[in-house]
Amino acid sequence: MNLFDLQGEVAVVIGATGVLGGALADGLAEAGAKVGVLGRNAERGEARVKAIQGKGGTAAFFNCDAISRCSLTEAHEQIEAKLGAPTILVNAAGGNAPQVTVTAERPFEQIQLADWQANFDLNLAGGVLLPCQEFGPAMCKRGRGSIINIASVSAHLPLSRVVTYSAAKAAVLSLSQFLAREWAAKGVRVNTLTPGFFPAEQNRKLLFNEDGSPTARTKSIWGHTPMNRFGESHELIGACLFLASQKASSFVTGTDIRVDGGFLSQTI
Repeated sequence: MNLFDLQGEVAVVIGATGVLGGALADGLAEAGAKVGVLGRNAERGEARVKAIQGKGGTAAFFNCDAISRCSLTEAHEQIEAKLGAPTILVNAAGGNAPQVTVTAERPFEQIQLADWQANFDLNLAGGVLLPCQEFGPAMCKRGRGSIINIASVSAHLPLSRVVTYSAAKAAVLSLSQFLAREWAAKGVRVNTLTPGFFPAEQNRKLLFNEDGSPTARTKSIWGHTPMNRFGESHELIGACLFLASQKASSFVTGTDIRVDGGFLSQTI
C-alpha cells in the first residue's frame, strides 16, 4: 500500500501562486491529486498549472481572493464542476505588510489599527477562517477531508519586527485546533504545517541585501537554526503529503508539524 498515493483526491491550494503554496501544489499533483490552483495573480496561476500539466498532472487555475467569501464560493463551484468535490484544502495565503513591520522609524506604538486589521484579514480571515467556512462544511457533509493550514515559527516564538504577523499566525494555530475538535467526528481532519525560514517574495528584502549578500537578520536566523541554512520550498512537500493522505495520517488531527531545520529547538 502506497501511504502517500492521492489518486482520486481533489486538492485546493489557496495561495498556490506564491513560492511555498506553489511547491505544495506541485507535490500534491505529483502524488496523484487533481489540484485547484487558487490565487489573485492569473499569470502566475496559469504558469503553475502549465508546469503541473507538463509533468503529467491535472490542475486548473481559479482566480480567487481569499478575503472575499463570494470569491471563495464562486471558486468552489467552479472547482466542483471542473475537477470534482474537494477532499483536501491547503490554506497557504498570507504574508507580512511593510506598514505593520516594526522599525526604528515605526515603533510598535505607531502601528495603525487599520493596517493591523488588514494584516489579520490576510493571514487569519483569508488564511484560514473564510476558506474553512466555505470548504469545511461540504467536506463534513461528505464525511471526509483534510485541511492543512500554514502557520509559522513566529506563531510559537514571536519574532522581532513582525509582531502583527506573529500574532495572526498564533491565532491560526488556535483556530485550527478548534476546528480539529469540532469536525473530527465528521471525518474531517484539521492540522497545521509550520515552516521555518524559507525565502519568499514577502521576506526577501529582509533577508538579503541588494547585492545578494545575507543581511544581519539572515545571519541571526542561521545562527539560531541548527541546520544553519534556510529551507527550500520542496522540503515542505513530504509533511504536506503526510497530512493530506487519509492512509498515512487517518488518526492525526489538531496537530502541528514543524519543518524548521530545528529553529524552535534551539535555545543558546
